[in-house]
Amino acid sequence: MMNQLKKASLYLLLLMGMGLAAMAQSDWPKEIPYGSGGKITIYQPQPEKLDGIKLSGRAAVSIRKKAGEEPIFGAIWMDAVLNTDKGNGTATLESLTITQSKFPGIDDSKQIEALAAAIEKEVPKWDLVMSLDRLKASIKQEQTVNNPNLKNDAPKIIYTTKASTLVTIDGEPKIQQDKNLGMERVINTPSLIIRYPEDKKFYLYGGGNWYVSSNATGGYSNVKNLPSKLKELDKKIKEQEAAAAKDKEPVEKQTTPTEIVISTVPAELIQTEGEASFKNISGTSLLYADNTLDEIFKDINSQKNYILIAGRWYSSSSMNGPWDFVAADQLPADFAKIPAGSEKDGVLASVAGTDAAEEAKADAVIPQTAKIDRATAKCTVTYDGDPKFSPIDNTTLYVADNSNITVIKAGNKYFAVENGVWFQSKQATGPWEVSTERPSDVEKIPPSSSAYNTKYVYVYESTPQYVYTGYTPGYMGGYIYGPTVVWGTGWYYRPWYGSIYYPRPVTYGFGMHYNPYSGWSMSFGMSFNVGWFHFGYSTGGYGYGYGGGWFGPPMYRPPYGGWGYHGGYYGGGYGRPGYRPGGNNVVINNPNININRPNNSINIGNNNNINNSHNNLYKNRKDVISTNNVDRRPGSLNNSRPSNNGRPNNNGNGNNFGNNGNNRLPNGNSNNGRPSGFDRPDARPATGGQNNIFSDKEGNIFQKDNKGNWNQRDNNQWKPADNSRLPNDISRDDRSRDRANTREQMQRPSNPSNNRPSTRPSMPQTRPTPQARPTPQNRPMPQSRPAPAGGRGRVGRG
Repeated sequence: MMNQLKKASLYLLLLMGMGLAAMAQSDWPKEIPYGSGGKITIYQPQPEKLDGIKLSGRAAVSIRKKAGEEPIFGAIWMDAVLNTDKGNGTATLESLTITQSKFPGIDDSKQIEALAAAIEKEVPKWDLVMSLDRLKASIKQEQTVNNPNLKNDAPKIIYTTKASTLVTIDGEPKIQQDKNLGMERVINTPSLIIRYPEDKKFYLYGGGNWYVSSNATGGYSNVKNLPSKLKELDKKIKEQEAAAAKDKEPVEKQTTPTEIVISTVPAELIQTEGEASFKNISGTSLLYADNTLDEIFKDINSQKNYILIAGRWYSSSSMNGPWDFVAADQLPADFAKIPAGSEKDGVLASVAGTDAAEEAKADAVIPQTAKIDRATAKCTVTYDGDPKFSPIDNTTLYVADNSNITVIKAGNKYFAVENGVWFQSKQATGPWEVSTERPSDVEKIPPSSSAYNTKYVYVYESTPQYVYTGYTPGYMGGYIYGPTVVWGTGWYYRPWYGSIYYPRPVTYGFGMHYNPYSGWSMSFGMSFNVGWFHFGYSTGGYGYGYGGGWFGPPMYRPPYGGWGYHGGYYGGGYGRPGYRPGGNNVVINNPNININRPNNSINIGNNNNINNSHNNLYKNRKDVISTNNVDRRPGSLNNSRPSNNGRPNNNGNGNNFGNNGNNRLPNGNSNNGRPSGFDRPDARPATGGQNNIFSDKEGNIFQKDNKGNWNQRDNNQWKPADNSRLPNDISRDDRSRDRANTREQMQRPSNPSNNRPSTRPSMPQTRPTPQARPTPQNRPMPQSRPAPAGGRGRVGRG
């Protein structure tokens, strides 16, 4: 009987996998023909918890044996192993088991067995893909660990009332000869700054313009007449831009130079067009600055200004500071009242207690997974000289100071993390093979070490051929911090200066911001053609140089969220689509920079049709067998759990079945446990049915009617429920369904939105039209980086 119930639960989770196009709320509930004109109805599953890659959930079901009979309602709980492709926004569910079932209206266990058999018949015909949007909207991430020791000291916050561009340098300028350029350049900045050999002046390139100064750290002015060697370089840049932009839609390009603001310490730039002017947010005592696309608010009651930077709130009585950190749960209460669907709802993910914040935390624990071929996986570690290691505080581990990727010494073993995969070796210099384990002390690595992000890379399982691995957003720099998520640890990690410059992960300087479509995006480097990132020389010609470590993983380049769009994430609205500060009618064409690491070829373009693959580092790996269908061998992963796990105990009806969770799906085919067929079954959306039936955590069944009133199933009848005493999980699941459905009905961008850069083109740029979301571009991987934030810590790479 349990095998049949297990297979029955597979069908319920298969129904969760209708794919993005079929996941709209109108597709639920589902019906399966049953008996003599009867049917089985399955309502939208309710995920409960994600622990690593172990997903637990429940679903309400109803059984009608014959046409016209009163349905019998019940609930089924199930577990599954989650494999994801965050770039496509989908997940595959495998190794499904049923752990509980509760049908108070059925006394005969044989009837339950017959039900299981009926559902089991349809199982092999379904695919196992589900929408991550619905998963994020449904899972409540409980805060089960103490807040990590992140730093929240305000960076240098620069406020300007005119068009400006922030250029950051990691400390005092380090100048080295670039043999390919044949000139000296500043290596510890994300921007191209060249010291010209004849006049010894510094030339800065960005946004299609050149600037000149006698000092690397300030005093830049726009220059039109370039020295001869720079003319040659500029010509090659423009040629490559033109070639890359070929066949792309023409756009108006902004060529107005901006003021250059240089900072040698961690910094962020906020800007308004003229002095800040404010408008009221309906239903609140908050004002927002309406002549900026930064997140600037004023609380009427206290007259304090609030800004949001890297997921952190800061307040001040003056726009010029000083700025003080404000915890997300210490904001004025009206921040939580910002209307969903308004142009300022993008900040709700950073406001404690909001549904948006809960979704963001859920997103932070959903891993990207992959199946790695042990035979072909390769890892290349290079050191600038002999390997040098420093101890990691509070651990027995050591981290390499002068390596291109993170290398950790644990006892007599060496571990390296390269783009989401653990490798190990007996020697610091290799050879390297895929690791089936992590260093024992990896969970103890503190945020003060730049190796901190490696604790978010996991090894789930292994076979003689494959290793199943994954990482969560913490690997790239997105962390749960109390009731919300933030970007970066806030710590400063000293880079390696030698014959090679190895940067470290940073927190500030890129205008990092969160949105529900792409996660964390950067607005640093907003540009009119090629932007403000370091321009060097590569094997394939002049182009953006490759250099890992700025954001942690070598191949991770956060997506652009170009300055000029935000809002409407949580309710379908678009913010001020016609906003054109200063009367400018400018369409910004963000850069698309594709870096092919194996052969160092680099392509610069303006592609408006980029997918969300930046969220999946494994797509860059040749040793990955699969990232969105990571099949496992039955029985190889211990997914055990207690039989009840806090769920309802047997109520005496003899129909509440438990399971220790060690069961696996039978494997009767050659596809590693996958069902062999994928034709659609006869199950269909319920004709005229509403997706309004829920199960609470105790297995009680609730219904929401068209007027918003709730009923509870009692003795096979619907009886009015007290709305004020409705279980919290029911209310939350109801809101989650509405939110996920709303998001899926909106036109979804293929890359991030929420557009606003730290670099400032001619003040501020246009929003996209409200008919379609913008498609910000792939992001460059610079060779160097600005100064990260916070206090100093041990060196190492993410």
